[in-house]
This record gives sequence, structure tokens and C-alpha cells, in this order.
Amino acid sequence: MWLPVVAGVGVAVGLGVYGRLHEPVGTSDVDTFLRVQALKVWLATGVAAFLVVQLLSALAIYRVLPGPSWAGAVHRWSGRLALLLSIPVAVHCLYTFGLRSDTPRVLAHSLLGCLLYGVFVTKMLLLSRPGPSHGWGLPMAGGLVLTAVAGLWLTSALWFFTTIGVTW
Repeated sequence: MWLPVVAGVGVAVGLGVYGRLHEPVGTSDVDTFLRVQALKVWLATGVAAFLVVQLLSALAIYRVLPGPSWAGAVHRWSGRLALLLSIPVAVHCLYTFGLRSDTPRVLAHSLLGCLLYGVFVTKMLLLSRPGPSHGWGLPMAGGLVLTAVAGLWLTSALWFFTTIGVTW
């Protein structure tokens, strides 16, 4: 049980250290910056939508809510799609901005990004363990993934929509 947690912490810390030590490339062209940021905001909104599907399908899998027999497949595929949408956003953020602490919002966003991928690694390693029961670790990791994505969306997409506006 502890090896997946240690691996996840290692990923989170490694991303944070890289983000802090890496010299951010930034951007000087405001129009390009806003277009890229708008794309990232919409991708992040897609990730958040898939996480709602993740929550509902997980509740059906654990029989907290009634759900179809194919809730497990929906859970797996919505998670895969959420991960695919999140990778370009994360890579751009890490490469362009690094781990920053300019404001409390930016610091929270940076730390939540590191947490997300660390907990994701932990969750995937827990799933790969043999046996049908994963105890409390798997739902805990899933809840932390959901919490991290919600926090990331609030500190990025919601902030962008309320500050810059809804744009394509």
C-alpha cells in the first residue's frame, strides 16, 4: 500500500522541483498568450466535466448511487479522456510558467497541479495491485484527484472566465 503512495509523492515533488528550478519561457505576444490560455481553459473545463462523470460512475461502482452495469467502463474511459485532455495543459503550464508563487491563487494552482499528477500515479499503481479489494486507498486517491481537478479549475478556468471573459 505504501509503495504507490511513495511513488505518487515522488512524482508530485519531482514536478514541483522541476517547475521551481526550470527557467520559464513565458511569452511576449499578448494575442497568442490569450489564445493559448483560452484553449487551456476550455481543455481544463473538459477535464472538469469528465471528472463529474468520474464521480457519478464511481458512486455507481461502489453502489452509493444506482447505476448501469457498464458504469465501470464509463469510469475507465472518462478517466482516460480526462487525462488526455489534461496533459497538454499541464505540459504548457509547467514549461511556460513553472511553479510560481506570485499570488495565493497562482501558488495554489501550481501546488494543485503537482498534487494531481502525484495522486494520479498513486491511484494507477493501486489499481495495478493484485486482488479485488484495494481498501480505502483507491477511493481516497480518487477523491484527491477530484479535489485537485476542482481546485485547478477554480484557480484557472473560473478565474479566466470571470477576469478575462468567456472567449474562444
